[in-house]
Amino acid sequence: MARQVGYALHALPEGSTVPWHRVVNARGFISMRRSAGGCDVEQRLRLEREGVTFNDAGRLSLEQFCWRPDGDHS
Repeated sequence: MARQVGYALHALPEGSTVPWHRVVNARGFISMRRSAGGCDVEQRLRLEREGVTFNDAGRLSLEQFCWRPDGDHS
């Protein structure tokens, strides 16, 4: 399913309101290719503006920030 998510995100039109920046990989890292015109930097900045923090390696805590469909974040 991860590939389908990647394809869908890649196909988003410029200015889309889909919160693409909230999608990170299963290890808690931003997955965008660094050659994608600075999108990785923009993604991190957007996440940080929403209160997401990263460790020194650039990883976010999935335990703390992962969305769960039932709303349980414990």
